[in-house]
Amino acid sequence: MIRTQALTKHYGAITAVDGIDLDVREGDVYGFLGANGSGKTTTVRMLLGLVLATSGSIEVLGRPMPASGREVLPQVGAMVEGPAAYPHLSGRTNLALFDASGPGGERGTRAGRIDDALAQVGLDGVDRRPVRAYSLGMRQRLGLATALLGDPQVLILDEPANGLDPQGVHWLRRLLRQLADQGRTVLVSSHVLAEVAQTVDQVVIIASGRLVTQSTLAALTARTDQLVRVRTPQAETLRSLLAAQGIQANPDGADQLLAAGTTTETVGKAAAAAGIVIYEMGAERSNLEDVFLQLTTKQGA
Repeated sequence: MIRTQALTKHYGAITAVDGIDLDVREGDVYGFLGANGSGKTTTVRMLLGLVLATSGSIEVLGRPMPASGREVLPQVGAMVEGPAAYPHLSGRTNLALFDASGPGGERGTRAGRIDDALAQVGLDGVDRRPVRAYSLGMRQRLGLATALLGDPQVLILDEPANGLDPQGVHWLRRLLRQLADQGRTVLVSSHVLAEVAQTVDQVVIIASGRLVTQSTLAALTARTDQLVRVRTPQAETLRSLLAAQGIQANPDGADQLLAAGTTTETVGKAAAAAGIVIYEMGAERSNLEDVFLQLTTKQGA
């Protein structure tokens, strides 16, 4: 659905995007992750033809961009750098103006598309209000409605959870999954890793304009070290004992250690042999935030 090869963007002496190869397949939700200034938004803008690449190639829906933008972009829904709207007009009127600039259709067909998009994002009860009366979360939903208007095969969303309350974030997760289940492809650019981890199938991480990894979420987290959390009144003694065996364990709260690259059996045997009391012990996996920090720190180095 989206493929890039050696995609690069220079702004004078600054390299914003440096040789990125993306391979985005049909029917998945992709988390496009990176810190602020990592090149996420510049990459998204190049995919949509809003910024011209310095070098490299882009294909969207199998067609070269930006040369085929006229044929491709009507099948792509996008929200980049936040939603834009005329504040003095209603949400419905804003959608009608945007829809009128797109592919043609009978008036009734256009009205039906607007009704469907408003219902999908939960704004059908407030669509006659001027946008200036909308909350930040409502404006974000209106931006999503704009992206959904053309019944797109591909959705490219830049920080779609901004301004949404917890209920709105839960709704957004369900919406993205429903869209993927319908065979659509969703690329979500975000730095809110906890939210992305509960939504995406695939993860793309960039740092300093370079691709760090592209992987399934399961494979990405599975390749990290297993952690063992231990609660004991003799935390420092156990820490020294594990260090003597080459196991790194760090304090993590009162009477707690977090040991990396080991198992509960190994820690339990070491504690038992030394007569150390264990209150609690359990295995954990690094979460997406831990993986992100590990990978982007290595890339920075």
